[in-house]
Amino acid sequence: MSQPAVSIQLRNLQDQFDIPLTEVVGRQLYVTEFGKEIYSMAERIINEVYAINYKTMSYKGLLTGRLIISIVSTGIYVMPYFLTDFLKLHQGIDLVMDVTNKSKVITSLHNNEIDFALVSIIPQELKVNKETLMENELFVVGNNKEKNRTYIVSKEELKEMPLIFREEGSGTRYVMENYFYKHKINVRKKMELTSNEALKQAVIAGLGNSVMPLIGLRNELTTGDLKIIPVVGFPIKSKWQLIWLKGKKLSPVAQAYIKYVHKNKEAILKDKFSWIDKVHLLMSRKNI
Repeated sequence: MSQPAVSIQLRNLQDQFDIPLTEVVGRQLYVTEFGKEIYSMAERIINEVYAINYKTMSYKGLLTGRLIISIVSTGIYVMPYFLTDFLKLHQGIDLVMDVTNKSKVITSLHNNEIDFALVSIIPQELKVNKETLMENELFVVGNNKEKNRTYIVSKEELKEMPLIFREEGSGTRYVMENYFYKHKINVRKKMELTSNEALKQAVIAGLGNSVMPLIGLRNELTTGDLKIIPVVGFPIKSKWQLIWLKGKKLSPVAQAYIKYVHKNKEAILKDKFSWIDKVHLLMSRKNI
């Protein structure tokens, strides 16, 4: 919703009460204590409505309930393809999917607020079960003004590239910095941005190069807006993994979903991600 539309809805909600739900201090909007109580009661009412709907559908023999997943931001290029057909099969299931950075995903998992998390780095501090979905590859990329190289860029040349980083807490940033640390590469950090899409646009505009997951570059590589720069030691590889707390008692919905993923992931990879093999083939023909 746009900001004016939100303001109208807030005003309409406030018109139903004689006591303020919010207050403005300086230029910041705060929820009053009364507003917090109304929120809590409204949430319970909404949850009861969901419960009625789920109960009605369950009496019809349908699998019902909520599937709650938290994914790292780059996971938007992966997770929807592993959900679409499952949700079509079970229309009594509501999906709640939070897209955020690695740190917040792990916090949600640690607090047992979600069924599953999609990550490319397994948290060492938690005991988890996992289902590997696919490989994750990070390449150095530049825009269409980048010269065509017939050789592999050395680590010394990489040090001179102005690189755009993701924000602290990002999984991509963690993998990239860990690689640089292990190989003693001191790179030029030109700026940092808080989303993969913002980072892509910055590289396309010529603000610098970056290290990015191949999974999110399909359209830009097809149009030629971005190019993969062949660099020694790249791609950096990890795996996209669906994880959940070890010992967690999964709901019937969560159990059904993990069984679906295990059974169908190879077919999904073949149907939705075969373009990655074509990128590899093209690169091999260029001797990259």
